[in-house]
Amino acid sequence: MEKNQYKGWLYLLPAALFLAAFLVYPLVDVFVYSMEEGYNFASQTSFGTGLYNFSYVLHDPYFLQAVKNTFLMVVITVPLSTGIALLISVGLSSITPLRKLFQTIYFLPYVTNTLAVGLVFMVLFKKTAYSDGLVNLLINVFGGESVDFIDGPYPAKMFVMCLYVIWVVMPFKILLLTSAISSVNPNYYNAARVDGTSPFRIFYKITLPMISPTVFYLIITGFIGAFKEYGNAVALFGTDLNAAEMNTIVGYVYDMLYGDSGGYPSYASAAAIILFLIVMTITYLNLTFSKKHVYY
Repeated sequence: MEKNQYKGWLYLLPAALFLAAFLVYPLVDVFVYSMEEGYNFASQTSFGTGLYNFSYVLHDPYFLQAVKNTFLMVVITVPLSTGIALLISVGLSSITPLRKLFQTIYFLPYVTNTLAVGLVFMVLFKKTAYSDGLVNLLINVFGGESVDFIDGPYPAKMFVMCLYVIWVVMPFKILLLTSAISSVNPNYYNAARVDGTSPFRIFYKITLPMISPTVFYLIITGFIGAFKEYGNAVALFGTDLNAAEMNTIVGYVYDMLYGDSGGYPSYASAAAIILFLIVMTITYLNLTFSKKHVYY
């Protein structure tokens, strides 16, 4: 028995070394950087250690704007994308003709390049010298006034950003939810129909509990992915996200390292640690909630 335990640890050793080198060490290194005040990357020196970097970041208006944008995206996109994907998946599972075709169509945005999708959204929403965009043309048809969704008011920009994120992440959720629904034992549905159960009650009492692990997985990964948003914002609003008031926490970390205000690894590390704590807290709350509402 003891020999088999040694073999098990030996098999795990490559993965453990990989995690230690690329996960544990960088996390510890970032934490050390976040505590070094006035760190100079060129000379590898600092004035001392303390919590000043965290204080600076938490009082930086750019970081506070990034936190606001990130939380708005999380609160809006995660429930909407999961709910819409669930409705579409239920609809796909209830049809037989052309099901595979519709599944392929809904999955296409997921395999499309993010920047390419961003360019399409620019064509749809951006006002230019030659056109107000396709969406504004439709608004004008119904008697409304044109809105600059890319360079205009903050609510309009946040609307486009959330719509873009939902569009990008929803295909993957549809794929997983469709697979989960198809794996539910059909005998449950047959028994419910014999008893005259309504379709809504079948969905609420049978389908949703049976696929709750998949729904919970998508919610958890959705929260984590939304908190790490950056590339989608760049695709819509360019690299100067602070000027557009559409920066995210990850974008703030990048700007502190490599942007126009870059060269401050201590501030970037402090922001990264704050993001890590936020994501860990949200994940813990979700795990606690799942113990009562997820059926394995």
